[in-house]
Amino acid sequence: MKTRLVRWLWRGVVGAAVTAGIAVIGVPSGDAADHRDAPGATADPASDINDVYAWTTMDAGKLNLVMTVSPFAEATAAFSDAVQYVFHLNSSAAYGMPATEATIVCEFAANQAISCWAGSGDAAAYVTGDASDVAGIADADGKIKVFAGLRNDPFFFNLNGFKHAVETVVSVAGGLTFDPNGCPAVDAATSAVLVGMLQHDTDGTTVATDTFTGAETLAIVVQVDKALVTAGGPIVGVWASTHSKP
Repeated sequence: MKTRLVRWLWRGVVGAAVTAGIAVIGVPSGDAADHRDAPGATADPASDINDVYAWTTMDAGKLNLVMTVSPFAEATAAFSDAVQYVFHLNSSAAYGMPATEATIVCEFAANQAISCWAGSGDAAAYVTGDASDVAGIADADGKIKVFAGLRNDPFFFNLNGFKHAVETVVSVAGGLTFDPNGCPAVDAATSAVLVGMLQHDTDGTTVATDTFTGAETLAIVVQVDKALVTAGGPIVGVWASTHSKP
């Protein structure tokens, strides 16, 4: 079995019942975007994950999920009919508590028709068909809605500014102190300088530009009822993987 794990992690309170309705708290965070990999991964771009995004609808009743694959995709790029694309959602009652996993599994036919399964048992949802239209496709109950196709890469990254900041940190690494997690401690002034580098080109004055401007990627966009993925509680961790079909 071939598995690719995404490096982008989202954790947040998907929804908590209150007397006035639904309260939502969510903070996205992550280790890195993943657009360039070792030869083993790039040899199969249709299974090479770029990013995963997750957020709730305004009423917190549904969860929106996006998995992008095939970095710097060409116009002819296609999803693989030999790969399973899987969203993993670990829900728990509180941070650090045991979690219950739910999965959303999507597969493609050779003609690019998609089939997606979410949840299990009586609460399961299933949708299949051509999801390339911007309106997507949904099951009869409206529990799951899916779009799949080529899209502009939504990830913003200033490569020149990033390299400038990295070079600066490396040059002073010998004088830094690190916490138990390996994170360097810097004062507010140094932090401001580094942030400024990330916001500009290497000259320090030109406003940052998106290195991925014009880059395309294949996107699987899924919207599901919150109830399908929160059996263990309102705290949800999201990650994704791709697998060779059994």
